[in-house]
Amino acid sequence: MLAATVGTAVLVPALAVAGATPAAAATAVSCTSAKAGLAAKLQKDITAALATRKGTVAVGLYDRSTKTTCTLRATSSYDSASTVKVTVLATLLWDAKKHNRYLTSTEASLAKAMITQSDNTATSKLWKQLGMTKIKGFLAAAGMTKTVPGANGYWGLTQENVTDEQKLLKLVTAKNSVLSDNSRAYILKLMGQVISSQRWGTPAGAPSSVSVHVKNGWLQRSTHGWRVHSLGTFNGAGHDYMISVLTQDNSTMGYGVTTIQNVAKAIHKDLVPTTSSVTRYTPTSRPREAFVAVPQQG
Repeated sequence: MLAATVGTAVLVPALAVAGATPAAAATAVSCTSAKAGLAAKLQKDITAALATRKGTVAVGLYDRSTKTTCTLRATSSYDSASTVKVTVLATLLWDAKKHNRYLTSTEASLAKAMITQSDNTATSKLWKQLGMTKIKGFLAAAGMTKTVPGANGYWGLTQENVTDEQKLLKLVTAKNSVLSDNSRAYILKLMGQVISSQRWGTPAGAPSSVSVHVKNGWLQRSTHGWRVHSLGTFNGAGHDYMISVLTQDNSTMGYGVTTIQNVAKAIHKDLVPTTSSVTRYTPTSRPREAFVAVPQQG
């Protein structure tokens, strides 16, 4: 593909990801940006961050301020693990808005535990309360057409892809008709209060000049090893961006975390260059492990 200019966005040739599994090597990072040189730099650096990593990785980046988008394997489906909890909360708030009501104290308590501590029991209770009709209703309203809710209460086995997760993060971070402004602020508030042992992944390397909101997911299964995912939104220093990284075939949870953080560090550095005096976010060195594909409780 030859470099071409499309409006104000520059489309640069896709770069293959080396050093991964054979299937991964055939897929390439693709970036566009309205800022000169940024797409090529991101494409090169994300590719380099993945060059020696094994497993399968999907990446989504969108920055409103520079109209920058990067994708890798954006339509590939992954078991959601706990990243689906953002969708559960969004569904709860979307449904409450439809009925012109506030969350009950119980719902608010469950929502806080679900997002800030990745509490599985709280998630199962909300998943069961909402039911498939409401969950699928929200997905349709959000345009998340490729997300398939997990069957029989196994919310952690919901099938998701980077394209749909980026759609969700865009809804959470900008005014729209699906989620109210209060709902969006509430989701971001909870994602900004995640406990320290779970604040790894996409925030890695974020400059102190941007606010960080994150929700991660991690799950081990007999096939495809560890799934390790991270969703993050970042605002400040003249930027408004979101990152989704989904991975599987990881030998350990820590291996997946490192892969995600290598990508995140490259993105933050390229999007928000800083002087040496500006500190960058250092995630927890001991991520907490948990299993998330649990059936409905009670």
